[in-house]
Amino acid sequence: MEFFEKLFDIIMTKQIFGTAVVILVTFLVISIFNKGIEKIMVKGKTAFEVKRRKTIIKLFQSIFKYVLVIIAMLVILDFYGVDTRSLIASLGVLGVVLGLALQDTVKDFISGIMLIMENYLAVGDTVTYNDFTGEVLELGLRTTKIKGFDGEVMIIANRNIDTIINASQKKADLYLDIPTAYEEDIDKVEKVLTEVVNKALEDKIALPDSSYLGVNGFESSQVNYLIHVICKQDDRYKVKREILKRVKVAYDKNHIKIPYEQVEVHHGKDI
Repeated sequence: MEFFEKLFDIIMTKQIFGTAVVILVTFLVISIFNKGIEKIMVKGKTAFEVKRRKTIIKLFQSIFKYVLVIIAMLVILDFYGVDTRSLIASLGVLGVVLGLALQDTVKDFISGIMLIMENYLAVGDTVTYNDFTGEVLELGLRTTKIKGFDGEVMIIANRNIDTIINASQKKADLYLDIPTAYEEDIDKVEKVLTEVVNKALEDKIALPDSSYLGVNGFESSQVNYLIHVICKQDDRYKVKREILKRVKVAYDKNHIKIPYEQVEVHHGKDI
């Protein structure tokens, strides 16, 4: 019985019990703050505004987490008798030393804040960095993560992002060549393709000013008819697949042939 009393007394000391309470409260406050700020800020009038707000939310969450962890560490050190006031006072000198030693990290922080606040990038944007194209997966204070369309993730230090192409801040122009057999009536083909584009506009698959442009070339076994489709940059691959599907369905319905390679085989005795 005496053993358990001593154990209880040890556990209830501020060094152990206080530390546990501080850690628990810190995690709870961070969790509540993260969920609360998402509910407050995540709504927006447009998809672009929602993406931008999500990016700013991640920045606030990151800063809040670092600040709260530092405060928790100072409180815990005070439990163990460390003079935190002197420690805080010495942080000024230490900050200068660390600033010199960690110049690249400081540059990353500043660049990360500028990228977000100047609206260069947002989570979900489609960007091209050097020859790598993908979606912004995470925009943090130190690094930016871009996920390629094949699943690869590129991690870039923010200080190195000097030139980047953000394709999500403009509309996408899709120029689709539709191969069609030579024997098909040109007026019929043009009417069907015009109807496909108009239906895509009506269904809001394509944006205004999308149109059928006309004959775009002659090849050995096909005539190419050109469609111009305008859509949101983030939807360009989905829209391309949907338009091609609609063209195939319309061609089948109207008995219009899409050419494909054929091989003629001759028996030797017949030659």
